[in-house]
Amino acid sequence: MTAIIIVAICAWALVSIVDSAKDKSKKKLNSKETDAYKKEITDLKERVSVLEKIVTDERYDLKKQFADLEKDRVA
Repeated sequence: MTAIIIVAICAWALVSIVDSAKDKSKKKLNSKETDAYKKEITDLKERVSVLEKIVTDERYDLKKQFADLEKDRVA
């Protein structure tokens, strides 16, 4: 009877170790995904910043007004 209990405890310990190793590997994958998302967010923030600069530039508005005048002249 004691041998059965010892084997059961050893099997439980082995399963626990394997599960924790799997969780660690999943966390590593998640950290890789997190790093990729962080990089993508940084890139997108830079792009939005550039677009904001373009749209708020006075020359952009002037070019848009000229384009609108050209459309009105053609139509």
